[in-house]
Amino acid sequence: MNGTLLEVRNLHTYFRTDEGLVKAVNGIDFTVRRGETLGLVGESGCGKSVTSLSIMRLIPEPPGRIVKGEVVFDGQDLLTLMETQMRRIRGNSISMIFQEPMTSLNPVHRIGHQILEVIRLHQKVRKKEAQDQALDLLRKVGIPDPRRRLNEYPYQLSGGMRQRVMIAMALSCHPKMVIADEPTTALDVTIQAQILDLMNKLKEDFGASILLITHDLGVIAEMAQRVAVMYTGQIVEYASVVDLFIEPQHPYTQGLLESIPSMDQPLPHDRMLKAIPGIVPSLVDLPQGCSFRDRCAHAFERCQSETPLLFDVGTGHLVRCWLYE
Repeated sequence: MNGTLLEVRNLHTYFRTDEGLVKAVNGIDFTVRRGETLGLVGESGCGKSVTSLSIMRLIPEPPGRIVKGEVVFDGQDLLTLMETQMRRIRGNSISMIFQEPMTSLNPVHRIGHQILEVIRLHQKVRKKEAQDQALDLLRKVGIPDPRRRLNEYPYQLSGGMRQRVMIAMALSCHPKMVIADEPTTALDVTIQAQILDLMNKLKEDFGASILLITHDLGVIAEMAQRVAVMYTGQIVEYASVVDLFIEPQHPYTQGLLESIPSMDQPLPHDRMLKAIPGIVPSLVDLPQGCSFRDRCAHAFERCQSETPLLFDVGTGHLVRCWLYE
């Protein structure tokens, strides 16, 4: 690796709602190195997508607000930039692949128009050159008959092809970093595998870093080099992908891994997968102490009153749990 590309420090993003203040991201720290893939995982509602939108400065204000923290990208804090400066970075130095391409692509504009718009916004090229670049990008992401596809609308493409278009748009300006928010959620398993292979290949070709946001630990095992596990707006475990899968330390991470079906171990007689008991607590009214305590079989008295710190259990493997003090 050639050093750190992105460093998120003590990031807090809150939303004011009728029910109260939602602390969607509540003091997180992580880094993304140049050329690596960092996986950000956790259940729905744990703050993964809000983290990505905070990095891109796309939090709707109101009701949301980045309360404090730093997002240092390539040496500059994005949270201190003017909006005009941030626009030059979005899509150019940092690109984003959103969860559902049908809602991200404009339904009334042809595919070619939307890709050209991104290219010409950030690059000083003529229309013909931009068209050639768009055609080449569609070839690289494996879309058949790319010249015809440029003149089609999003509804005329399958889900997998729309996601490939989104990847082509994300890579159109050769970004240093790509944020992929659940890029395979709406796709069947065969297309998922194709998209993941494509992302890995393009990462090698373009040399970009990837922040991969997902709830699918199988995707993380295939794609990431390091993993940050989120729960109720905080990172509860942070480790290399090998350490996390071989020796998960936090009870929440252990529960996530135990809930994955395995080909090597048959289902028990009642044919039920093991699940983490309870539900994620409301972010409006988080319990005092450890927010995972009511779902944890190892909770003890201290967990009821004190929020656990991140402890280093070796080789940079960090765990937010009093068991490792």
